[in-house]
Amino acid sequence: MPRPFAQPAAPPGTLSFSVLGPLRVHRGDRALPLGPLKQRVVLATLLGSANSPVSVDTLTEAVWQDEPPRTARKNLQVYVSALRALLADDDPDRPRLTHTGGGYVLRVAEDELDLLRFRSLVRAADGQGPRPAARLLRQALDLWQGPPLGGDLRQSPRLAEEAGRLELRHLAAYEGWAEAELELGGATAVVEGLRDLVERHPLRERLRSAWMCALSGSGRQAEALAAYDDYRQLLARELGLEPGGAMAARYRMILAGDDRAGAGAAARPPAALPPDLVDFTGHVEELRYLVDLLEDDSAGRTVLLSGPAGAGKTTLAVRAAHLLGDRFADGRLCVCLRDADGRTRSLSTVLTELGERTGQGGLSGPEEWREWLAEHRVLVVLDDVPDERAVRPLLPCGGRGRVLLTARGQLGGLAPVHRVSVPPLGTAESVQLLAGLVGQGRVRADREAALRIVRACGGSPLAVRVSGMRLAVLRHLPLREFADRLTDPAGALDELTSGDVSVRRRLAHGWEALPEECGRDAGRLAAGTGEGPFGLTEAAEALGCDERHAVRVVEALIDAGMVTSPCGEVTAHAAQYEIPHLIRLYARGSGLGTPAMASG
Repeated sequence: MPRPFAQPAAPPGTLSFSVLGPLRVHRGDRALPLGPLKQRVVLATLLGSANSPVSVDTLTEAVWQDEPPRTARKNLQVYVSALRALLADDDPDRPRLTHTGGGYVLRVAEDELDLLRFRSLVRAADGQGPRPAARLLRQALDLWQGPPLGGDLRQSPRLAEEAGRLELRHLAAYEGWAEAELELGGATAVVEGLRDLVERHPLRERLRSAWMCALSGSGRQAEALAAYDDYRQLLARELGLEPGGAMAARYRMILAGDDRAGAGAAARPPAALPPDLVDFTGHVEELRYLVDLLEDDSAGRTVLLSGPAGAGKTTLAVRAAHLLGDRFADGRLCVCLRDADGRTRSLSTVLTELGERTGQGGLSGPEEWREWLAEHRVLVVLDDVPDERAVRPLLPCGGRGRVLLTARGQLGGLAPVHRVSVPPLGTAESVQLLAGLVGQGRVRADREAALRIVRACGGSPLAVRVSGMRLAVLRHLPLREFADRLTDPAGALDELTSGDVSVRRRLAHGWEALPEECGRDAGRLAAGTGEGPFGLTEAAEALGCDERHAVRVVEALIDAGMVTSPCGEVTAHAAQYEIPHLIRLYARGSGLGTPAMASG
């Protein structure tokens, strides 16, 4: 466990703030009296967003989570005034606590707040070798003095949620430190601390895996194998899942007596992947099947994840790649085949990036890339593939490397390829994802509105995530009001924007990439069929053709990722088809498929 943080002697008059433990403020060596609970809640909320505006509504919610009194704003002013007096320093031109158009801002330097120092040290450790990473992460962990925002502050649900997020950051930093120490051969130094944390977080796979390594590296192989077996049974009992591929591989190494499973086994192979989402939600069956395919040496060398824009294909691919770290000893990397504007990148540009990522420098052509891929145990994620031509020269012809593709369409011209469709999220999974972004308390307070929001998102993880990100910023906006906005077809897509993330823009990129005739047919179907599944007769009426021609059109749209077949065989006369909800909204809102558009 982290060692107690020794507060360095501070010059008289210097302020220091602590939230990684009990809330404390020191001026020099003297602890300042922070006042009553509500005043301390205001201070803790401001420190959680140090140097950024915190709205009056956010402070009000933190202090009075249920029904604020009519005097709430005046009471906040009293607390802020008291804090200004308490924190006043010698520079009247730069007050600590100010009011701006966006709310109150508490100005704090990095060396004055333990949370800012912690974040800085963790960032500095990212990408470092094991020795500097272990040193930096140890410094970060030494800042902790107990449960964050401990004591009665957690009576505020908002601060309780913030404390939970901080504890997860602490846990991730501890895991990183332990893995670096294991790589340096320090199994005995971390084994007991890891055991204590595993007892408190029994389902945390990365933590359990590091503990297995530490036990094995300390000569306690039997205990390491028992730790895996306990985890496997717990996972099956609680979640109906099996351990991830990386952990299963480590178990096999320990079982075989492989020395790499002990000291230094936590060292991860080189990876150039996007971060794995800590709130990954849903698609459990697809993830399990995908990992099994990529682990199976007898399976094909290429796997395709397909689904409409925003279905969560990239997130699923990245999660699988992170889980399979031990399976691909020569590394894992992810390269996108489209640019930021949705245009197809040239083959030479993609090859240049692949060469840089793999340390090959300038690749002379696809043949050299395929030779390297055949010789290395590597997993390559080729993301957002526009069509077969863009990716065919990059696929393996055999050998050790594996390629995982994501695409909106089925890429029917590629063979042999294992295809995995990514379905919409279920309602419960969507609500779980939304709650992780806006807070469980906010969803519990108006579950009906939360259900309306996720249903309006049509099972799209992207749309649910954008809704959650927007609501997390607009803390004053009731879920019910946002649900009303989303259920208005004319403005729903305009609401699904947060910062530089736009669902409409993502859909537009997909539509612009379609052949003209394909886009026209998709627009006609969206305009001429109702919400939900439709049959071949309805499709023929919407397209203005006979059923024989309609089935060819619909199957072409399935291949392009614009239409799905939720049940039955797509070639059967009685098959049911469906246009994903957000694609239908985009087509109707953009006027695609209207008679004027169709005739053009």
